[in-house]
Amino acid sequence: MNENDDPEAKTVAAADGAVADAGDAPVAPATGPTRRLFWSALGVALGLLVVDQSTKWWAVDALADSKSIPVFGDFIRFWLVYNPGAAFSMGTGVTWIFTVFAGIAVVAIAWYAWRVRSTPWSYALGLLLGGATSHFGDRLFREPAFGRGHVVDFIDYSGFFVGNVADIGIFAGAVSIVVLSFRGIEATQVPVPAEAGSDPVETGSDGKSRD
Repeated sequence: MNENDDPEAKTVAAADGAVADAGDAPVAPATGPTRRLFWSALGVALGLLVVDQSTKWWAVDALADSKSIPVFGDFIRFWLVYNPGAAFSMGTGVTWIFTVFAGIAVVAIAWYAWRVRSTPWSYALGLLLGGATSHFGDRLFREPAFGRGHVVDFIDYSGFFVGNVADIGIFAGAVSIVVLSFRGIEATQVPVPAEAGSDPVETGSDGKSRD
């Protein structure tokens, strides 16, 4: 019997042709995971922003007139400070420069978060983005003037440093990035597909899996 007359042979040949065509066709890059991780980073940033601004509003109301609330004795206490400069009140006379830097930081972190392909990195960048955005908002909209606003600080660490919730988020995000870097987990590394029923395995620059 002629192969052309065999229906089963035609079916197999058609299937082989379809596989060949699929292999030759260009594959578009997957944008779903990147967008999902970007929205995760934005979710973390928004959560930190809301918590930070809410606690600042509370501090402005509850800690007025130099009130102080002990939390852990003299080690940690709440008292209100308006910081026109950077950490440790440096650069108090050039507040507008910190406003510019804060705006640049927000844009840069958001741009990098858009490119991230690692879940832990998306959370770490979300913490940085939330803290930077909250500080940027203080610089823009708080007194004494637009673009020269003072950041509200109220968590006093034994007189060594006075900060806020945004500072805690930024510190946690920075530490997370250091840990991820030491473990070789890259922000833009594409996860290696795992077998069905298991989670994707993230790899480092050496191609080895990272737990």
